Amino acid sequence: MGSTLAQQIINVLQLGSIYALIALGYTMVYGIVRLINFAHGDFFMVGAYVAYAVFYAFNAYIGAGSPLAFLALAIAMIGGAAIAMLSNQLAYKPLRYKPKLSSLVTAIGVSMFLEYFFSAFPLIGPSQRGFPEILPKQMYTIFGAEISNYVILDLAVAATLMVGLTFLIQKTSLGRAMRAVSQDKDAAKLMGINVESIITATFLIGGAFAGAAGLLAGLTYPRIQPYMGILPGLKAFIAAVVGGIGNVPGAMLGAYILALADNINDTYISQFSNLLAFLILIAILLIRPTGILGEKTADKI
Repeated sequence: MGSTLAQQIINVLQLGSIYALIALGYTMVYGIVRLINFAHGDFFMVGAYVAYAVFYAFNAYIGAGSPLAFLALAIAMIGGAAIAMLSNQLAYKPLRYKPKLSSLVTAIGVSMFLEYFFSAFPLIGPSQRGFPEILPKQMYTIFGAEISNYVILDLAVAATLMVGLTFLIQKTSLGRAMRAVSQDKDAAKLMGINVESIITATFLIGGAFAGAAGLLAGLTYPRIQPYMGILPGLKAFIAAVVGGIGNVPGAMLGAYILALADNINDTYISQFSNLLAFLILIAILLIRPTGILGEKTADKI
């Protein structure tokens, strides 16, 4: 019983870490731009494919177990950041001061474009691909639970990035500028803050986190395909809403709640796939629409 519980806790922490990396991008962009970027799950997919391409492009140098294998993580983050920045510059920035519905529909369009573009691209195609073993898989027993080095890597990378983001937001000038823009863009402009630069930085950081999540998911669940970002992206959005969209700690909390819900769903009510996640979303919207850690703000007139 104890080993089973330990295994479930590890599974929740590992899946919640991947959800958290994606959810942070959702919540940061919403906090700054008030945009629900439904293409964010596809930035996760792009990160997985970039890491896949890097490994096969440099497979003579990046062997399984080589320290250079971590180059794939860095380039996956760069790939996620690049596609996020391009989406912002080409699709979202021209609509920045248009009705919110325009940006929302555009985000859905960007998502569909990325999915169909990767499906139609000759070197990729719509079918699944096996993700390479960038690191040789090893198994360990911790508190009676079997855990792979991939899961340890997921937890370590996610924890490092989340702690780093928290430090950036709370302790750096960029973080202070981001918080200022989130609270009041006009006042931030008057204080000399370049709002568009802050928005670009937000997209870059969110995209980089999604790219890292794509690599980690590819390693842990070694199958990738162009539509792999749809469900994790939706779950991460639910996590952001549950925790309080626009609230960084809330996104992390919501991610682990969603991971726990998935674990319970798969263990006890697997015939109703993903049921619990959507029930939690409905309950939060009915009971506390601002999310667990969200704060009610007055609308400006």
